[in-house]
Amino acid sequence: MTDRHIVAMGGGGFSSGSSMLDRYALSLVDADRPKVCFVPTASGDDAGYTLEFYQAYGSYGCEPHVLNLFSREVDDIAAYLLGMDMVYVGGGSTANLLAVWRLHDVGKALEEAWYAGVVLSGLSAGANCWFDASTTDSFLMGKADPLLDGLGFVPGSYCPHYSSEPERRPSYLEMVATGKLPAGYACEDGTAVHFAGTDLYAAVSVDGDAQAYRVARLGDGATEEALQLTTPS
Repeated sequence: MTDRHIVAMGGGGFSSGSSMLDRYALSLVDADRPKVCFVPTASGDDAGYTLEFYQAYGSYGCEPHVLNLFSREVDDIAAYLLGMDMVYVGGGSTANLLAVWRLHDVGKALEEAWYAGVVLSGLSAGANCWFDASTTDSFLMGKADPLLDGLGFVPGSYCPHYSSEPERRPSYLEMVATGKLPAGYACEDGTAVHFAGTDLYAAVSVDGDAQAYRVARLGDGATEEALQLTTPS
């Protein structure tokens, strides 16, 4: 298995009170006390969200760090991220996250870190960002729109919150069926897809009811393939 890892979560993790997906991502790190950087750009560097991260990852036995961009204190972002074992990108607005990252060259820094073996992870917007494209409610809350934008570390598209937000599933299927989005992956809350390099390595679920899918265009429609799941210990 390659040393380049991305764990894209549909929803869950420390902000929902569950640690299983977080701990799965941490299991890919070879360090006694992993240095983990939280990037809360999508939430506007929300202080409460950041505090939750510090409390959760401190309790996991990690050394927690944060990269704020709205009140930036880090000069060399690339060097800073290269010093981490894992990067965790929080949820919020995918479109705003990508726009702010471009101004600060964060995408290039993350790519360098990824190639150097830093594990990349995140949920919702923090999962969307790794793909070529995604669904997002960045433009109107409660409405899933196609976003043909992303870092492109993983080819294809991504849809988080696949069952918990009613608009997501039918919208994503329609977008793939009509070519508005390329084929890709959809994760319900409590699931994640793990890529080794750019290849799907595993689909992870915190319980048997939460599912992840591969979604592709077929004729005038779209198909869902339920992925074989791994349950993290």
